[in-house]
Amino acid sequence: MVLRISSPRMSQRTVQHVYALLLDAYGPRGWWPGESPFEVIVGAILVQNTAWRNVERTIERLKREKLLRPRPLWETSTEQLQELLRSTGYFRIKERRLRNFLDYLMTCHRGSLKRMFSLDHDRLRGELLAINGIGPETADSILLYAGDLPSFVVDTYTQRVFKRHGWLPPAAGYHETQRYFERRLPAEAAIYNEYHALLVHVGHHHCRKRPKCAGCPLECLLPKSGIVEL
Repeated sequence: MVLRISSPRMSQRTVQHVYALLLDAYGPRGWWPGESPFEVIVGAILVQNTAWRNVERTIERLKREKLLRPRPLWETSTEQLQELLRSTGYFRIKERRLRNFLDYLMTCHRGSLKRMFSLDHDRLRGELLAINGIGPETADSILLYAGDLPSFVVDTYTQRVFKRHGWLPPAAGYHETQRYFERRLPAEAAIYNEYHALLVHVGHHHCRKRPKCAGCPLECLLPKSGIVEL
């Protein structure tokens, strides 16, 4: 998804300019991995505080056991599900979080993701956030990557990239950052999806805890005084 821009000099164009630079450097990322919306949701819940490779192992095991569907997973015993989730770390906590979502899906939507995603965006987001164990990043990941709904996902890389360049104040929280992006981008899921993936990529390779600015596609936009210390 290409955004046509003119100059980055105007502050309201900064977000689009960053997107264009990253897309030109890296190309479309084709994110998030998942063969079905339900798989994406399970992954979004399990990836909290762990590496994605650990989640992949668990998802493959769920597939082998023919449990990667709402009702079979919901009907799985606590002990069995905890054992299946062991490789994701904090498996007891994650079993409860996943169970909380499944209880909501089965009770409120008869196990149908189609019914769930037919809700108004703001109502559904509120209902997801009301589920114990689902925070803003997980809820927005579910909306965007599983539901194809325009809900911009903010993560550590998003915050780090934009705060270090001085485009966001150091104290900006999740919702302030999300509003910053959503007010400056077309409300299109494809753009939100691609942008988040690009920020994750540049964050992983350059905007780490110890930044590696040399060769970064955004190096040309660094403040003259240097990166903002976080």
